[in-house]
Amino acid sequence: MRRRDFVTLLGGAAAAWPLAARAQQPAIPVVGFLRNTAAIGSEHIVTAFLRGLKEAGFVDGQNVAIEYRWADNQNDRLPALAADLIRRHMTVIVAAGIPAALVAKAATATIPIVFEIGADPVEVGLIASLNRPGGNLTGVTSLNAELAPKRLELLHEVVPTARSIALLVNPASSINAEHLSTETQTAAHTLGLQLHVLNASTERDFDAVFASLVQMRAGALVINNDAFFLSRTEQLAALTVRHAVPTIFSYREFTAAGGLMSYGGSLPDAYRLTGVYTGRILKGEKPADLAAQQATKFELFINLKTAKSLGLTVPLIMQMTANEVIE
Repeated sequence: MRRRDFVTLLGGAAAAWPLAARAQQPAIPVVGFLRNTAAIGSEHIVTAFLRGLKEAGFVDGQNVAIEYRWADNQNDRLPALAADLIRRHMTVIVAAGIPAALVAKAATATIPIVFEIGADPVEVGLIASLNRPGGNLTGVTSLNAELAPKRLELLHEVVPTARSIALLVNPASSINAEHLSTETQTAAHTLGLQLHVLNASTERDFDAVFASLVQMRAGALVINNDAFFLSRTEQLAALTVRHAVPTIFSYREFTAAGGLMSYGGSLPDAYRLTGVYTGRILKGEKPADLAAQQATKFELFINLKTAKSLGLTVPLIMQMTANEVIE
C-alpha cells in the first residue's frame, strides 16, 4: 500500500472512530431535581447537593446530567413539573421538601426517588419504615419539625418575660403545619406560655401576620421550618427587625440577616447527604434497600447585635454552646 493511501485510510478511520465510539457509549444518567421553592435563594443547597454527588463519584456535566424544576412557591405547579420529569425518563428524581416528595411519590412507582424533608417520612406517609423504606423512595430527614419545641424553649430562655408567643406556620404544608402546631402547643403548656398560631402561605400574608403580633401583644415569634419561609429568609428577618420582634427560625441565614436566633438541622449537610444517596442509587443500589438517613448535625446561631437592640440578655451558657455568635 502506498504511503499516501495509508495516511488517507488512517485519517478516515480516525474521523470515523469517535462517531462509532460515541454510538457505543451509554447515555449518561439524568437526575431530576424537584422543589417547591424558587431557584433564587437556593444556591447553597444546590451546591451542597452537588458536593454530595461528587463524593459519590458523579460530576454534573461529566458523568451525570441534572434537570432542575422549581415551583416558585406554588405547590399546585408541582404535579405538572413532576410529570414533565417522568416524561423525560429521569434515572432518579430528587424531591426536596414534603410537598415535592408527596407529589413525586404519587406520580411514579418505578423511578427511584430520593427525598429531603424536615419531618418524619414515615409519619408523612412517604415510606413504610426508616430502616426498610420499601417501594421506590428513600432519602434524608433532618427532623426539623421535631425541633419546634426546642426552639420555643430556647426563645423562652432569652425572652423569659414573654408569656404570649406566636408560631408562624404555612397552611399549604398542612401535614407539617398540623404536626408542628400540636407539638409546640404541648411544649408551650409545659412552659406555662400562651401560644398563638398564625398562618402565611404568600408574601402578602406577612404584613397581616406582623400586625396580628402587635394586636395580640405576642412577646416573641417562632417561625416554622418550611420551604416557603426558607425561600424568604432575608425578608422575614428584616420584618422581625423592623417590628422589633424576638424571633427564632431554623437556619443560620436568618440570624445572619438580622434575626435574633436560629436552631435546626444543617441544611447544607442534609443536601450533601441527599447527593450521596442519589449517587448510590445511580450506581445501582435500590431505594427499598437503603435505610432513610437522619441528619444529626444541629446548629445554634445567635445575633448579639439584634439581642442588644431588643434590650435582651442572652445567657452566657447559651452563648458558649452556640455554633456561632454574630456581633
